[in-house]
Amino acid sequence: MKDRRWDVRSGSRPVVRLADLAQLVRAPAALSVPGDILAGAAAAGRPLSAPTLGVMGSSVCLYWAGMALNDYADATIDAVERPERPVPSGRVPRSTALAVAGALTAAGLGLAAASGGRRGLLAALPLTGVIWAYDLKLKSTPAGAAAMASARTLDVLAGALAAAGPGGTGRALLRGAAPAALVGAHTYTLSALSRHEISGAPARVPASTLAAATTTALATALPAVRTAIASARSGAAAPSPGRTAGSAAQRYLGSRPTTRSAVTRAAVVGAGALAYLGTYGTAQIRAVREPSGENVRRAVGAGILGFLPLQTALTARSGATVAAAALGVAHPLARRLARRVSPT
Repeated sequence: MKDRRWDVRSGSRPVVRLADLAQLVRAPAALSVPGDILAGAAAAGRPLSAPTLGVMGSSVCLYWAGMALNDYADATIDAVERPERPVPSGRVPRSTALAVAGALTAAGLGLAAASGGRRGLLAALPLTGVIWAYDLKLKSTPAGAAAMASARTLDVLAGALAAAGPGGTGRALLRGAAPAALVGAHTYTLSALSRHEISGAPARVPASTLAAATTTALATALPAVRTAIASARSGAAAPSPGRTAGSAAQRYLGSRPTTRSAVTRAAVVGAGALAYLGTYGTAQIRAVREPSGENVRRAVGAGILGFLPLQTALTARSGATVAAAALGVAHPLARRLARRVSPT
């Protein structure tokens, strides 16, 4: 039974199938994007709102735009190193890749303006600038990894801005700084690895990124674990009912939900951090043992999927455990889709 594919025709130009466009923009990898916004919004105190959802759509469009622009810019290199990609294989004309990048960029900026107004553009405009600068100029320079890390950092801050109340821009950015830094750190290791997808890497490269990923996981999980331990101790140390019975009983009853929620939060954060290391860390260990191009490429793919459990942990750490759990469900879906369309 043949797969159903739709075609996009333009005069006498070659047929461009939607399946090829999906591969061009690495469509399933965009599942790693909304979690940036959710982590930032949760840190700012409003994980789900209409502006937040609008900014998620904007960031997905900008992510896809970056993927299409990447293949436009790398057409000559990909003809040698990645001939199976849509542009060098001839399935998508190079001019079409550029047009797709431009259209998706316009859509992303439009969504940012519609959902967040000036505040939405405050994050979307610099994010767009970084994406285009990275793909067209910075990728092959020493500043490439930092540029890509800054793009993801801005993405998290866009979520914090979307959740900010009136006059609360500075406070939202401050609250979103920690998750933005951790997502940026992960992105930096990913970008450093991606430079060696074709020819392989010295073992020290995946070893260094593995150490950085482990540090990122610990920095994500430990604050929630410490809070849960402190909450449990304070509950256990509540005064006995014999002394100041009324107030003591109130404090005791009031501490139970706090302790329970702190423990639940720590459990979700810990599960996300472990899933992050299980996805990304395991692939890096294989790359350390045999740093071939294939293993490094697999580690990069695992790192892209690893955004989801990391975002889950960061979102739960800010107290949005239900939203974090929903985000965690998307991880196995992303892994399944990645088998059909490569995220790299």
